[in-house]
Amino acid sequence: MKDKKKFIVFIAIFLVLVIGALILIFVPNWNNNANEYLQSYKQNLNYNESLEKINNPDQGFYRPIYVKLSEEGISYNKNIINDNQQLYHLRIDIGDFSKVVNSISDKPFTAKAMQGLDELLKFLKQHNKNAILRFAYDTGFNGNANFEPNIEMIKEHIKQFCTIINNYENTITALETGLIGPWGEMHTSKMANKTYISPIIETILFNTNNIAVLVRTPKMIYDYLNITINEIDNYEISSSSRAFRLGIYNDGYLGSVDDLGTFTNRDKEINFLSKQTNHLPYGGEVVVPSSNLHNIDVCIPEMNKINLSYLNLKWNNEVIEKWKNSKYTSDCGNDSLYFSQSAFTYIENHMGYRFVLRNSVFEYSNRFDKLIIKLNIENVGFGNLNKSKQAKVIFVDENENIVFSQKVGNFNGNNNVNYSFNLNLDNGKYKVYLCLFGEEYYNNQIYNLAFANKEIWNETLKGNSIGEITIIK
Repeated sequence: MKDKKKFIVFIAIFLVLVIGALILIFVPNWNNNANEYLQSYKQNLNYNESLEKINNPDQGFYRPIYVKLSEEGISYNKNIINDNQQLYHLRIDIGDFSKVVNSISDKPFTAKAMQGLDELLKFLKQHNKNAILRFAYDTGFNGNANFEPNIEMIKEHIKQFCTIINNYENTITALETGLIGPWGEMHTSKMANKTYISPIIETILFNTNNIAVLVRTPKMIYDYLNITINEIDNYEISSSSRAFRLGIYNDGYLGSVDDLGTFTNRDKEINFLSKQTNHLPYGGEVVVPSSNLHNIDVCIPEMNKINLSYLNLKWNNEVIEKWKNSKYTSDCGNDSLYFSQSAFTYIENHMGYRFVLRNSVFEYSNRFDKLIIKLNIENVGFGNLNKSKQAKVIFVDENENIVFSQKVGNFNGNNNVNYSFNLNLDNGKYKVYLCLFGEEYYNNQIYNLAFANKEIWNETLKGNSIGEITIIK
């Protein structure tokens, strides 16, 4: 009899456990409020990538601008800056402050010169443009060697211009160390060696905050780190080190096996650099039209590996034309969307990051008091998002009025993003947008990020459509 009672009790406990498990498996997610549960709604959006060129911040083909810095201020051609171009390369001639050029003395920058630099960067910021900066003593950027002042004056100039550029972290894509040699390319100069370059790097890194600093060759990084190329295979630069912000600019890109002296061992050094370019920009100028390294089927794998961010639109023009007259085919890769498109279009669309919204799901109960947004986002670009963006969700009613907006954190380029926030809206139908931006400037969001989907970007709101919700309480 006792055994029978034990068996009955065992069966009862077993049934309770089974029923409890079935409830957990089959009953929807319960909200904390009463007997309401969350339901999931996949949003009706176009999740396909567009072929459209997108002028997102900090990437793409750049336009060079010659800038003259003098004791009286600054001069440059403002007309070069236009609506169609996002990124500019500022080639800043500071030769007037070197004794070799002015025949008087090495001089610190004047207050008017620094004011002029500040006004230039402010102008770019006001127009939502980005810039790569390179200072050089090569007056006129005409290829002059040995025009530098003494090393102490170079350091003083660095400290001076860093006080300005630190105020424009979202405007400045990168600071190319430059300063030495013809065109600021850090060669063909009595100062183009470790004795001078490493202290210059240290002075720039010490006096900048969150700005990428680029030198001309990987060897300059090894020299600064006091290592050799034989030690780079397993070398990791700590994220807490100033050198974590140190990369290279390549003005001999794809010109030869060693990129005209850029590399000692191309494959070995690209493996090392890719750890840095994973979070820093990388780019420069393509050269030597006869080189086969910039054939579209040859260069794309390396562009992916090195996280290519930007290139000069104006040099080399023969290589650019070659890309415009070449086609992306299955021999280049498996991206069927771009089959029959030009190599130029493919490269232009893939430099830097390129985010495509692949799925958007809203979760909410019939109380409509809370919304959970789940996004799946794919980065199809060569590079990554190197600067975090602020994220804001905006609700727009049927009259196109903004009725609700809320910051929901930051976007760092993750594939899966979840945002959760409380709602308190009247009955009605609302479009929902996600705004990703660098900063707010006089109540305007600037340096916005657009997804590369068809029919998803709202230029007025500077936001990406991520769905709709109809509230019926």
